[in-house]
Amino acid sequence: MEFLENYFETAAGSITISGQQGSDFAKSVATDFNPIHDVGSKRFCVPGDLLFAIALSRYGLHQSMTFSFLDMVKADSELVYSNDVNQGVSYANGKPVLGISASGASIDEPMAIESVLRKYVAFSGQNFPHILMPLMEQHQVMINPGRPLVIYESMSFDLKTLNFDDLDIRLEQTSLDVQGKRGNAVLNFSFNDKSGEVGRGAKKLVLSGLRPYDADAVKKMCDDYLACVA
Repeated sequence: MEFLENYFETAAGSITISGQQGSDFAKSVATDFNPIHDVGSKRFCVPGDLLFAIALSRYGLHQSMTFSFLDMVKADSELVYSNDVNQGVSYANGKPVLGISASGASIDEPMAIESVLRKYVAFSGQNFPHILMPLMEQHQVMINPGRPLVIYESMSFDLKTLNFDDLDIRLEQTSLDVQGKRGNAVLNFSFNDKSGEVGRGAKKLVLSGLRPYDADAVKKMCDDYLACVA
């Protein structure tokens, strides 16, 4: 897929993603300004949505798909996308990186796939602060303002049909299960076109380093984040 070619390099059957490429994708395509996607960050990791986008461009869109993010991928890691979608993605040494399960009918039409992945990635990039902050306030917890860490655990969806037009993604329901300093968030969403709902999905996130909610600290965290977006 042409627009993705700027965000990775291919050589000898594997791909690499530089810190700059990962950061550019996060900020330009996903509008995701999570500090772990900043070039030079000690905790830098390749955006999960970029790994997802490359997978969708290579394997096509299936009616039922699950993506499990098994590791935080560092810049310039050598990654191998298997020829079999259900074998997923691994490092060059064979260690799994991205587990994929796909079933049902599929399409490989580039424009349709690009439309879906752009819509999903734009939706996914809005997790913080728009979706997660209300959840944290509701449960009176917050992530560490000094070292905010939100980890993309998995995403899955089921589509009723692959014959859709001008797809839109809407947030339907959210939940947060707090277990000590760890929180498991689930964001349920729907796929819709002019005919109505055409599918459902869920994104799961792990929030680390939870602590008691502090409204002033949360406001500063939000203000700092939104200043980066601006």
